[in-house]
Amino acid sequence: MRVLVTGGAGFIGSHFTDRLLEEGHQVLVMDNLLTGNFSNIAQHQGNRKFEYIHHNVSNHIHLIGDIDWVIHFASPASPIDYLNLPIETLKVNSLGTHNTLGLALAKKSKYLLASTSEVYGDPLLHPQPETYWGNVNPIGPRGVYDEAKRFAEALTMAYHKKHALDTRIVRIFNCYGPRLRPDDGRVVSSFIKQALTGQALTVYGEGKQTRSFQFVSDLVDGIRKLMEVEYHEPVNIGNPEERTVLELASLITELTGSPGEIKFEALPVDDPQRRLPDITRAKTLLGWSPKVDLRSGLTQTIEWYKSELSSGGEKTAIASHA
Repeated sequence: MRVLVTGGAGFIGSHFTDRLLEEGHQVLVMDNLLTGNFSNIAQHQGNRKFEYIHHNVSNHIHLIGDIDWVIHFASPASPIDYLNLPIETLKVNSLGTHNTLGLALAKKSKYLLASTSEVYGDPLLHPQPETYWGNVNPIGPRGVYDEAKRFAEALTMAYHKKHALDTRIVRIFNCYGPRLRPDDGRVVSSFIKQALTGQALTVYGEGKQTRSFQFVSDLVDGIRKLMEVEYHEPVNIGNPEERTVLELASLITELTGSPGEIKFEALPVDDPQRRLPDITRAKTLLGWSPKVDLRSGLTQTIEWYKSELSSGGEKTAIASHA
């Protein structure tokens, strides 16, 4: 196949690119490196089945030749990014989604939208099934991402219903692993960086809020399976094991051998108190469930961070429990 991966130099997009190339497909990565990093895909230079296109998908996309799949990952995805880039976040999930859907329609491609658990907001239903409509503050600080993704889902479904485009929507829950930027600002990256650099771990509120954490290889497996079934409603891909932020902090300090000091700060506005996927649909439809346990995944991630930090690849991190 010939596959376009937007945001393919980002954390998840680069891992999905790896998988497609391993399977022998031709991959076009389109990324403007706003939050991605070319180093994530640099290992594929020289591979005749790989092509990098520096382009902002919020602008018109013109590609020559057939495209079998359009995989739309492009978007800032961490609070530190979408709070600093609110307009860009809204544009890539509206204009960018429109442009990629239009391309898929013109090329008669399968289309996948990478959506997010953030469409559920600060959920009042727990765990969250795909049928839950969410509890989102549209004008709060997180609204630029939450509502952008909700719009992207609506637009994707409109193209499916109006034009019979063969679409998929994956709702991604918290994901971690190698290539998650040290300055990404999410809780796993922040805690690991703080632990490895001898800082106290920053916990917001009392640290009793819960999250679920899936290793990136499990997510890639889930998305890959989703592309092989004809199903157009959203599908949650995440780990159904619930952990408090304090539990995560304790495990990371144990694995890094850090002193384990914690500093508590005020809870950010609209920070979700509980976030946990109902993955019944993924289990039934795809035969998928996560395989990598948190301890094993964090061990692999910490080793990558040690290498990244020692090479000077980090920036100043701002913690968040997103």
